[in-house]
Amino acid sequence: MDPESEGPAVITVTPLQQMFASCTGAILTSLMVTPFDVVKIRLQAQNNPFPKGKCFLYSNGLMDHLCVCEEEGNKAWYKKPGHFQGTLDAFLKIIRNEGIKSLWSGLPPTLVMAVPATVIYFTCYDQLTALLRSKLGENESRIPIVAGIVARLGAVTVISPLELIRTKMQSKKFSYEELHRFVSKKVSEDGWISLWRGWAPTILRDVPFSAMYWYNYEVLKKWLCAKSGLYEPTFMINFTSGALSGSFAAVVTLPFDVVKTQKQTQLWIYESQKISMPLQMSTWTIMKNTVAKNGFSGLFTGLIPRLIKIAPACAVMISTYEFGKSVFQKQNAQRQ
Repeated sequence: MDPESEGPAVITVTPLQQMFASCTGAILTSLMVTPFDVVKIRLQAQNNPFPKGKCFLYSNGLMDHLCVCEEEGNKAWYKKPGHFQGTLDAFLKIIRNEGIKSLWSGLPPTLVMAVPATVIYFTCYDQLTALLRSKLGENESRIPIVAGIVARLGAVTVISPLELIRTKMQSKKFSYEELHRFVSKKVSEDGWISLWRGWAPTILRDVPFSAMYWYNYEVLKKWLCAKSGLYEPTFMINFTSGALSGSFAAVVTLPFDVVKTQKQTQLWIYESQKISMPLQMSTWTIMKNTVAKNGFSGLFTGLIPRLIKIAPACAVMISTYEFGKSVFQKQNAQRQ
């Protein structure tokens, strides 16, 4: 087959350019979705409340984070979950009782974590996709699934130790020497594996999400291009494909998101009280307890705010990323 019959020649984008392209989306998404995540986490956590002055869970639309606050003076990181009747009720009560700024709790450290996580994730996905397509062919449908899974595994694994260090730094002001002593003590007492606590429940939620998201995104993108008679997707095609595929993956993986929220809060409760981890910390047991206490709908607590934040977050992230790559492609074409 004549190569020209398949469309215009593809101008490659370097890994460094892919990294730069992913940064803008990470920053915009963090600013946009943090309020919805604060509400979602409050709704999920009110049946498993935080110990006062100890911790606060928040997210940036890509991954959830847990912050520990041991100092009484640093109250911005902790607010009693309260009793919320739903998404709108939670928004109104948080704004009325804590002020509108509280909807962006944890934004600075979220940005610090979101940018490297996004850079690793998107760059790895594109590089793996290109490699697999060169080996298996352009039309192999399993490529987005495999690349999405491996990229997410890599991103979560790399970021987990940084998450522990960042959380400790937020608890109070640390010098780098004190931080080094803390990490050394943690490793000597519990081994290197202790730096990856919380990795398993994160993987249970993020890996299926990533596999479904990328597969549906690629399918929707091709379908919309075919319907529009286009060879290359436009900004709106990328935006729409990202929103729809992200929404579907968010609904399917929400039970694991609920479990992860409860598991992380329990983790810090037991660690802060210096007691051993209970046996009911397993994912399956937490799911059964949630259903027994709140019914099957308990596994889908926070669905509305999760959908409200996931759809635009995925849409903005992927469309800005693809737009950034297209800019670099034009620059590379001009150089060639």
